[in-house]
Amino acid sequence: MAEMSAPPAPDAMAISMVPPTVDAIQAAPAPPAEPEHISETLYIQNLNEKIKIDVIKASLRGLFKTYGEVLDVVAHSNLRMRGQAFVSFADAEIAKKAMKEVKGFPLYSKPMQISFARTRSDAVVKKMDNEHFDEHKAQRVEHKRKTRYTNPLKQKFKAKRLASEMDGATSAPAPKRPNVQMPDEYLPPNKILFLQNLPESVTKEQLLGLFNQYPNLHEVRLIPTKKDIAFVEYTDEASSTVAKDALHNYKLDGENKIKITFARK
Repeated sequence: MAEMSAPPAPDAMAISMVPPTVDAIQAAPAPPAEPEHISETLYIQNLNEKIKIDVIKASLRGLFKTYGEVLDVVAHSNLRMRGQAFVSFADAEIAKKAMKEVKGFPLYSKPMQISFARTRSDAVVKKMDNEHFDEHKAQRVEHKRKTRYTNPLKQKFKAKRLASEMDGATSAPAPKRPNVQMPDEYLPPNKILFLQNLPESVTKEQLLGLFNQYPNLHEVRLIPTKKDIAFVEYTDEASSTVAKDALHNYKLDGENKIKITFARK
């Protein structure tokens, strides 16, 4: 008769039934984190569609150039790109910093939604990898050609237009958009500065002495009927920009800060 093996000792059974400790669980290697995708180009959404495209582009360039060199700003008024733009920098880390600090900024009363673009822009490739620029552009044009008729927004628009034609309806002319004036702070640079909040006792000689510190000053013009504003003109845009950045919020009388913006053209 075959011998039966002895059952395992109680202590051995107890050891085998003990669940793994918290330390053992924590020691298990975590799955590797996916690398963060960053790009030299920012994709911006939720822009105010009532603002003209050239104004939007100038405002975005003025807003982002404080972080570093802006290579290009792309925005279009067509159905697919309305309310969106791309801002390209020379460096991805600069783009990352700009996105972190500007995300949610209310440009023309609408908070901007910002993310990294999925592909490099033409301007970035031309500067960083000019040798392969033609190849990059050809690929982009080919992709655009292939997706031209499969774009869901275009398909929806086309279907709506066909339905309207079948019903015999004629599309009413789109209502004219109101002319929204651009805030002074976002006016594009030019060689004339607009000064506000000046002391009413200010003289032309005081302003000449103040702005003559910066080269290429051309003229200072006071407004006789409104003594708290003035215009200062330089011979070029670069000189006016230097003076503006240096003297904005300067206290001419020790109390009130001068507000300096570029003049409207």
